[in-house]
Amino acid sequence: MPESGHTTTRGNTSEAVSGATGTPSGPGTPGGPAESVGPGVAAARRTGLLVTLVLGGLTALPPLSMDMYLPALPEVTGALHAPAATVQLTLTACLAGMALGQLVVGPMSDRWGRRRPLLAGMVVYVLATAVCALAPTAGTLIGFRLLQGLAGAAGIVIARAVVRDLYDGVEMARFFSTLMLISGVAPIVAPLIGGQILRITDWRGVFHVLTGVGVLLTLVVWRFLAETLPPERRHEGGVGQALRTMRGLLADRVFTGYTLTGGLAFAVLFAYISASPFVVQEIYGASPQTFGLLFGLNSVGLVAVGQVNGKLLVGRVSLDKVLGWGLGVILLAASALLLMTSGVFGEVGLAPVAAGLFVLMSAMGLAMPNTNAQALMRTPHAAGSASALLGTTSFLVGAVASPLVGVAGEHTAVPMAVVQLTCAVLALACFLGLCRPWRKAPGTVPTGKAQDPGA
Repeated sequence: MPESGHTTTRGNTSEAVSGATGTPSGPGTPGGPAESVGPGVAAARRTGLLVTLVLGGLTALPPLSMDMYLPALPEVTGALHAPAATVQLTLTACLAGMALGQLVVGPMSDRWGRRRPLLAGMVVYVLATAVCALAPTAGTLIGFRLLQGLAGAAGIVIARAVVRDLYDGVEMARFFSTLMLISGVAPIVAPLIGGQILRITDWRGVFHVLTGVGVLLTLVVWRFLAETLPPERRHEGGVGQALRTMRGLLADRVFTGYTLTGGLAFAVLFAYISASPFVVQEIYGASPQTFGLLFGLNSVGLVAVGQVNGKLLVGRVSLDKVLGWGLGVILLAASALLLMTSGVFGEVGLAPVAAGLFVLMSAMGLAMPNTNAQALMRTPHAAGSASALLGTTSFLVGAVASPLVGVAGEHTAVPMAVVQLTCAVLALACFLGLCRPWRKAPGTVPTGKAQDPGA
């Protein structure tokens, strides 16, 4: 998940909001003295497991909000008397809200601290989710799914900001790895939970459960998560400064290339997310529970390949080469899916299509982490803004791709395959045309300034 707009601490710890002085802990900013740690931060470190659970819950809530609802999509079309393309806009709205919310909440948390924006976002999330459970029309559901996504973005951004406040160096890297594992597991279990909920209630019950989860998480944050950004470390930069920094980042051709490559790869992924409930259940007749199992298996493939990438390939094979392999496999899998769904091989069953989707999803574990890593390595002094920009771009491109998979109705998988293949071709074109991996990369991009990457 993307980080917030501005990095307020780099490689150092911060004091609690009370401003009391604690004992020095760990190295400070490179080249500078160690900083004091206040009692709130020290207490948070002593309760590391609790902090992990709280921040993990914040990180997992957005994928739960997206994916727990997936098995219910075909039921919603009938209940609200809306076509598939309209119902898929409920996913698009939530995704777009998460994208835009990151651009706003990150600078807000740097200016006003972590707790107030986070608690405000959680309260709005709970209210929006409760209205979704009562929505009488598809239009109402779309509108409040947008608000749900905007509010849910607070958890994505502020969870990572809190980690930066509490930890540094190797500890911070390990904590981020834990959050990434949680965010990878959440999409696996969410459709399974959603499928089980549909056994005992209708699609509205999914939102009732999400409302309860939101209330519980809000109470836990209010009770156990202390402020980690003291007033003296806050700044007045706000959204304007974040936008100026992002403009400078986008002026770098190579950074923009990786950003677009990652965004288009995410669009392939989200085309699968939004179309697969209809493809698996409506076209191939699988139950919501079977869909949940297949979705979970594909997510396991993505997480497993991502772990292979991080544990075995990184440091041994160049990131660009691994990224190229991932994009190539995605392109081949999308081509095979188009051939199967368009009838070139005759009438095929669920198993071959599911196998093609598994290969496509697994290859995302090579493509998506490495686009982010390559982009962020060019921006060490603007990692927060760069990370927010990467995430926002991915979510927005995914939001555009989502309704396209339903343009021909819910009884054909061809639009899904066409969108996936088109985005895969464009991703590879951006990678080769803008990143130019056969050339040695130049230096980093200064914060707020464009750098000519060279021809």
